[in-house]
Amino acid sequence: MASKSTVTTLTIFFFFFFIFISIEPKVVQSQQTSTVDSECTGRWIHIRTLPSRFNLDLLSTCNRYPITDDLCPYLANHGLGPTTHTRTRSWYRTDPLLLELIFHRRILEYPCLTPDPDLASAVYLPYYAGIDSLRYLYGPDLNSSADHGSDLLEFLTRDQPEIWSRRSGHDHFLVMARPAWDFSQPLTVDPPVWGTSFLERPEFFNLTALTLESRFWPWQEQAVPYPTSFHPHSLPFLESWIRRVRRSRRTSLMLFAGGGGTSTSPNIRRSIRLECTSANATESDNNKICDFVDCSNGICEHDPIRFMRPMLQSSFCLQPPGDTPTRKATFDGIIAGCIPVFFEDQTAKMQYGWHLPESEFTEFSVTIPKEDVVFRGVRIQDVLMSIPKEEVARMRERVIEMMPRVMYRRHGASMGLMNKKDAVDIAIDGVLDKIKSRVLF
Repeated sequence: MASKSTVTTLTIFFFFFFIFISIEPKVVQSQQTSTVDSECTGRWIHIRTLPSRFNLDLLSTCNRYPITDDLCPYLANHGLGPTTHTRTRSWYRTDPLLLELIFHRRILEYPCLTPDPDLASAVYLPYYAGIDSLRYLYGPDLNSSADHGSDLLEFLTRDQPEIWSRRSGHDHFLVMARPAWDFSQPLTVDPPVWGTSFLERPEFFNLTALTLESRFWPWQEQAVPYPTSFHPHSLPFLESWIRRVRRSRRTSLMLFAGGGGTSTSPNIRRSIRLECTSANATESDNNKICDFVDCSNGICEHDPIRFMRPMLQSSFCLQPPGDTPTRKATFDGIIAGCIPVFFEDQTAKMQYGWHLPESEFTEFSVTIPKEDVVFRGVRIQDVLMSIPKEEVARMRERVIEMMPRVMYRRHGASMGLMNKKDAVDIAIDGVLDKIKSRVLF
């Protein structure tokens, strides 16, 4: 008799299998029967057909690795997760590790898809690399992490090999819903250390990898925003949320939502905790300096209710680096209209240039070097309180303007909302421009 977990994973697999096969042919057919629009010139994308072992089959492993979270509940709504409450159509309990699934569903709606790879400017590989990496990071293939990607490479070079070889992979791209460091173990390391070697395989040096965090120097990587819990399906829902963000009373100067900072060694999170504790001891109820939402042990990961209200009530959201430089909370704060405060450029400025233009950073954010706070006695509250109120209001308005650029709208959204470019649209534009800059068509 099949176990409950087996029945669950099989149900998940067949659900997504029938959903995808019912959607993709319709999208392709619409492109075959339509007149070639001048807007698609140089923008055609071909979705490479991969065996299901590279994507849908992997969803059945959603609860296979006990050391990680059970991802099965968050596969709902094509990776957006279950809704936060029954009456919402915009808020979901989204797991960022399912961005590969979210992106796959969304690109099926891209208006310039072509079934002919010879006409395409780019080739999208719907390979769920992050989900597949779990067996190398936490599962039975831990000691074979250098093999990650070998099966995919074999398929690409044996099945219609001319698609891969015509531009040596330069026109191929995929989404990898983890930091690039998780795919960057040198091939020669023995015994293996953390990570797989997917991005270290010379055969993949030419493709473009959209990761949640890049390593800064390899030109094939580009960081894209972490998915938040906000996925509106229509323009009125987005506009309604923006109105709420604008009228929200900001009763706290600054907020830190996160964990860490409990060690005795000097670090930016410890300094933030100490400053918040000191400020809270002297502040009045009507003039709060620092708000702290403890997200230790991952308790905030799938529960936006814990931190969105405090973010709506704060003028500035502190975004210190943690285990890695980047933070999902950066984008949660932008959705709440909370001005981000960064402590190193690697957290966002050097990462998300497509979505958060580097030349505009001072217009919507504040940067305080972490060394000044940790070792030179600079108080964060003093820096923020010195910014004129008019400047704070202008910065918040710029943050609100950036909101559509970092959100992932729901699949099947209204035409009105589709006219506003979101994180997926901007990522596709960036991929096409990047490929065009190094490929002669």
